[in-house]
Amino acid sequence: MSQTHEPDVQPFESVVIRFAGDSGDGMQITGNQFTHTAAVIGNDLATFPDYPSEIRAPAGTRPGVSGFQVRFSSSDIHTPGDQPDVLVAMNPAALVVNLKDLRAGGIVVVNTGQFTDADLKKAALERNPLLDGSLKGYRVLEIDINKRVAEALASTGLSAKEVQRCKNFYTLGLMYWLYSRPLDTTLKWLEEKFAKRPELAEANKLAMQAGYNAGDIHEFFHGRYEVLPCKSLPKGTYRNVMGNDATAMGLVAGAQLAGLQIFLGSYPITPASGILEALAGYKEHGVLTFQAEDEIAAICSALGASYAGCLGITTTSGPGMALKTEALGLAVGTELPLVIVNVQRGGPSTGLPTKTEQADLLQALFGRNGEAPIPVLAASSPADAFECAVEACRIAVQYMTPVILLTDGSIANGAEPWRVPELSELTPFPAKFLERAPEGGFLPFSRNERLARPWARPGTPALEHRIGGIERANLTGHISYEPENHELMCKLRAQKVQGVRDSIPTPEVFGDERGELLVLGWGSTFGAIRSAVEELRKQGRAVSALHLRHIWPLPNGLDEIFANFRAVLVPEMNLGQLVRLLRSEYTQHNFLSYTKVQGQPFRTSELTRKILAILEQ
Repeated sequence: MSQTHEPDVQPFESVVIRFAGDSGDGMQITGNQFTHTAAVIGNDLATFPDYPSEIRAPAGTRPGVSGFQVRFSSSDIHTPGDQPDVLVAMNPAALVVNLKDLRAGGIVVVNTGQFTDADLKKAALERNPLLDGSLKGYRVLEIDINKRVAEALASTGLSAKEVQRCKNFYTLGLMYWLYSRPLDTTLKWLEEKFAKRPELAEANKLAMQAGYNAGDIHEFFHGRYEVLPCKSLPKGTYRNVMGNDATAMGLVAGAQLAGLQIFLGSYPITPASGILEALAGYKEHGVLTFQAEDEIAAICSALGASYAGCLGITTTSGPGMALKTEALGLAVGTELPLVIVNVQRGGPSTGLPTKTEQADLLQALFGRNGEAPIPVLAASSPADAFECAVEACRIAVQYMTPVILLTDGSIANGAEPWRVPELSELTPFPAKFLERAPEGGFLPFSRNERLARPWARPGTPALEHRIGGIERANLTGHISYEPENHELMCKLRAQKVQGVRDSIPTPEVFGDERGELLVLGWGSTFGAIRSAVEELRKQGRAVSALHLRHIWPLPNGLDEIFANFRAVLVPEMNLGQLVRLLRSEYTQHNFLSYTKVQGQPFRTSELTRKILAILEQ
C-alpha cells in the first residue's frame, strides 16, 4: 500500500507516539494496530509495550497505567525512541505518569471525559493538570472522547459499557488522520476479530471513523503529517514480527533444518507464554506442545522427548528458570540436545513480571550444582530472535548439549520489520542417529570430532544403554564413582562446550577497528548502543560498538579486538554481570560498567551522555 504526498501534508522522517490509559482501555490493541498499519505502508518501526503486572490493576490509578510506544520511520532505526512526539492520555493517571517523557513542544491528546473530580482523586492529584499550567509548552488537544464515542455509536443499540470500550479506536482513527494513515488494514482486522460479533466490529469501525473525521473538524493540528516508506532496508519480503513469535518460528525452522520433530514442554509464565501460544499454532508442521503442570514437569518432559529422538524445547521466565535448575544439570549429564528459552524479566523472585531486565546472565552461565557448562546465546532484537533460535537448535543438535537462549521482556513484546529469509539462506544441520551398533559394540559415551556422544533412539536393536543423573563411566556409560573418571567426564563436557567457539564467527566491530572507546553490548541493549554510537560518530567522536550473540563460550578474537581500544564500556540492564565475566576472562583490558535496573530499557540519550563523559575524561 503506497501513500500519496498531498500539498498540505508535512513530511517527517521519524515519529514516536505513545498511547496511554488504563489496562482495560485497549492501549496495547491500539498500539499494535497502528504498528501493523505502519508495517504495511513500509515504514521501519520499533515498539515498546509497557503495562502493569496485575491482570486488572485499580482503574484510574497510576500503578494501573498501560502504555504502548511506537516509532515509525522512513529511515533505518534501532529503538522505539527516547521521547514521544505525541502522547494520547485517556485519563489523568496516564497523563501524569507519561508527561515527563514527552518532548518539549510535543502534542498531548487528552480525553477530558475522564477528568472528573473522582478521576483526579484516583490519580492522586490535588489539582487538575489541564488547569494548573502543567501542560505549558505543549500543544494540547482537549476532547471529550467518551462523549464523542457515545454520539457516534448512539444508533448501534450497544450498552453504555460496550460503547465506551470502543473509545480506543476513536484515538486510533485520530492518529491515522494526523499521520495520513489508511484505515483499510484495521477495518479488515476488526472484521476478522469480531466475525462472530459483527455488531462489535461495526461499532469499532464507527468509532475509528469518527476519530478520523475529527481530524478535519479540529483546527488544532494545523495540517497533517506523513512518514514515507523506508527505502534503506535491505530488499526482500518483510513482515511485522514480535519477539516471541520470531522465537517460535526460529525454533520450528531449527527443528526442520535438523530434520527433527519439535516437542515443547512449557508452563505458562509472563512474558514467555507467547512462545507456547505461537508454537501451539504450528501443528501442521509437526510441532507437539505440552502445557505442563509446573516448570519441573515442563523441562523433564522436553528432556524425555529429546531422549526419544525429538528436539526438546522448554520456555520460561524469571523464577521459572530457577525451578528448572536440577533438570538442566540432568540434561548436561545425559548429554542430550535441549533448548531452554529464558525470556528475562525484573527480579528477584516474582519481581517485576511485565518489566524488562538482563539480570539472569550469571544464572544462565553458572546457576547449576557441580560442573555443568551450557552454551548461552542472547537475541538482540525481536527480528534477531529468529536467527538466535535457529542457532540454538544447531548447537544443541551438533554438540549434543542443552543450550540456553536469552531474550527479555522488551524483545518478547516489542515488534519490528523482519526480512523473511530465503530457504537458500538457511543451512541444514541434519541430526545423525546411530542406527546400528558399530563393530566391537556400542559405546554410548564415545565421542566424535566435536566431542558429542552418539544419539541412539530407544528401541534400536543392540543400542540398549542407561542414562541418568548419576555420573557415567567414560565410553561405556556404566554408573561410576571413580574419582579419576568423574574428573575426566567433567573436563570432556567442558571441552565440548568450549569447542562450540570454533563454529561461531568473531563478531564485527561497528565503526573503526581501533580507537578511544568500544561500547560492548549483549541482548536488547543493541538498539540503544547502535543509535548512540551512530549519532556520536557523525559528530566525529572516536567510538565504536561491538555486540555479542554468543555469551558462552565467548567467541575467538575478542582479546585482539579489546586490545585496540583504550577502554571498553559495557551497558547492561543488571548490576554488571557481563563485566564480571569479561574481567575474569580478559584480565589485561579496561572494562567500564554502566548499569540500569529500572525495568526499562536504556535510552539512546542516556548512553550518549555516558559515552561523551568518558571520552572527555
